[in-house]
Amino acid sequence: MSDYPVQRKTVQVNGTALSYLQAGDEGPPLLLLHGTFWSRVWLPVLPELGTRARCVALDLPGFGGSGGELGPRTATVPELARTVLAAADALGLGTFDLAGHDIGGGIAQHVAARSGRVERLILMNSVTFDSWPVPAVERFRDPDVRASVGVEEMMAARAETTRRAVARTLTEEEVADYISPWKDPARVRSWMAMAAAADARYTLELVPALIKAAVPTRLVWGTEDDFQKVAFARRYVAEIPATDLVEVPGKHIPTEDSPQQVTAAILDHLAP
Repeated sequence: MSDYPVQRKTVQVNGTALSYLQAGDEGPPLLLLHGTFWSRVWLPVLPELGTRARCVALDLPGFGGSGGELGPRTATVPELARTVLAAADALGLGTFDLAGHDIGGGIAQHVAARSGRVERLILMNSVTFDSWPVPAVERFRDPDVRASVGVEEMMAARAETTRRAVARTLTEEEVADYISPWKDPARVRSWMAMAAAADARYTLELVPALIKAAVPTRLVWGTEDDFQKVAFARRYVAEIPATDLVEVPGKHIPTEDSPQQVTAAILDHLAP
């Protein structure tokens, strides 16, 4: 991997300071979105991607290093897509390449299908069609469940999920880094709001618009994913035009399991 530096910066979006990781100052812009994790999922590949693009891995409101707090109404895929476009405006991005992981991939599909601003799309172990929400997320639709979960319970649950999402054995330091945002009760509430707002209709309704837009799309998929099965990626390629699939070793966060393969697949798709 390159030694190209990764910097954490902030941008004001609708009165909220949103945090992002930036790698690269030149080249075409690549905006990267997270889902139920945060921008940390992109960190293993950002140094090398930054040698070819201006990479911005955004933390959504109430996630990672960002301020603000999501509620069930502001945490829906369409609302978060509007937030992402507002962030792109604040960053001076007109058109851009876009990558999304997990529910961030659902947001990315919405932006690509509806905005006309996405040049090329990358979906990494993303929600698609009716592949989501998984049971561990769906249970947070119940307000009683949300009311019963505090910081300690959330951090324990996120630690377990993070370990399940990576095929290799993460160090305790790596796990601690991944779950560190959920020491903040506002981020716990934001995560639960995203879970409560998770709804497959947002991706199912996009299918006609995705077919019509035909944005050049590459799916990069850890084939051992227990959460978003590779069968959904293969279905996406079969049904959505201008789409291909690169399967790589690993689970739900293949940037941790196969960073070199993920980087190569993304750079190949973004090549002029």
